[in-house]
Amino acid sequence: MGTSRNVERRTILKAAGASAAVLGLGATTACGGDSGSGDGTVTIRYSWWGADERAKKINQTITLFEKKYPKIKVKTDFQDYQSFWEKFQTQAAGGNPPDVFQNAVGFLRKYDKRGILLDLNSQVKAGNLSLDHFRAGVTKVGEVDGKQLGVPVGSNTMALVIDKKVFEKAGVDPQTGWTWDEYFKALKTIHDKTKIAGDTGYFSIMYLYDLYLRQNGKAFYTKDGLGFDKADLTEWWQDGYSRVKAGIVTDPKIVAQDQPKSSLSSGHAASEFTWDNFTVRYSAEGTSTYGLGPIPTTDGTHTGQYLASLMLSASARTAHPKEVAQFIDFMVHDPQVGKIMGYDRGILASTEQYAAFQPTDPVSKEIAQYEDDTAKAGVLGTITPHPSGADTIEAAFLRIGGDMSQGKTKVSDAVKQFFSESEAAFQA
Repeated sequence: MGTSRNVERRTILKAAGASAAVLGLGATTACGGDSGSGDGTVTIRYSWWGADERAKKINQTITLFEKKYPKIKVKTDFQDYQSFWEKFQTQAAGGNPPDVFQNAVGFLRKYDKRGILLDLNSQVKAGNLSLDHFRAGVTKVGEVDGKQLGVPVGSNTMALVIDKKVFEKAGVDPQTGWTWDEYFKALKTIHDKTKIAGDTGYFSIMYLYDLYLRQNGKAFYTKDGLGFDKADLTEWWQDGYSRVKAGIVTDPKIVAQDQPKSSLSSGHAASEFTWDNFTVRYSAEGTSTYGLGPIPTTDGTHTGQYLASLMLSASARTAHPKEVAQFIDFMVHDPQVGKIMGYDRGILASTEQYAAFQPTDPVSKEIAQYEDDTAKAGVLGTITPHPSGADTIEAAFLRIGGDMSQGKTKVSDAVKQFFSESEAAFQA
């Protein structure tokens, strides 16, 4: 599922404004949740990252859960993205992770390797959790080596968000199947006709580079390491640096000044690659009209896209695996939960929730249509495996790519530094 150009983390960090303490959300110190009371009531701990609005919605769903399961109480805790993982790392190292928590694919192998994650297949077999009635391919995101380490709550895929007014003014009409050459030509046309940079800085987005590699028969990761070499990354970053210098990609200094807003919504670029469900942020931040464009391709057909997902995982140390499984099952299948959460964490993953929530605003409708169209196009593949250390490597790709784009380090040195830091991350 970081700073500057990582749009996913930047969005979360911008939105997150309150701590658990501010909202009066407690956290127990008991290992694996409370041991239970004399009347058979047990307490489980649930942690996530996100913003105030997400917290409000999740607390509404917890009220519904506790009404259906009066013998299960839920203690909650949430922070912004960075603070969440810092706290989780400490809790996991101390043998006291929350019973159930929000998770993302980049952390599955890392914490499975450390014995932190519960294989939920045991609870599926026990009848406490169902993996039926999910949108095609979604549950695969939570699988690692035959173990179900997470259950998706929502799905998303990479997309190109565009400023429709700027594209129209420049006479650029992105069409499905357009190539990278056509995309970069369009950026130059936009810059020449509107004096606005075409893109905010595509080259430091790890997940976009993964799509590009997949289009060319490779991938960002193999099961155990990187799926590309120094020559591949040198070409990608050199092209990006050249386009920054040519003015068709936003000056990184301007990108930094625009934070926490995106340079797209600030009017300093005409497009930005991000996850499709993040499109709502631009309408909230900016004054133009924003929409979704197709991913450029190498051959006019294959985009390299796949479904990613936020998911719910459980602690292998929980004292209440049955109750945790019942909680996850409720949160991913209950239709009312789907209506409350909407697309906050992506397009709803289960068919029950997907059918229950009918978006009414134009942006959410376009997001849903984009995912439907992408699925029907038959271009979606299986998500690239993320080995242990992927979270550290993603941050390094962002940071080093940003330094390179500002001329703080030569492209060749940036590539060497990235491979060196990646090797260290894999061995950690």
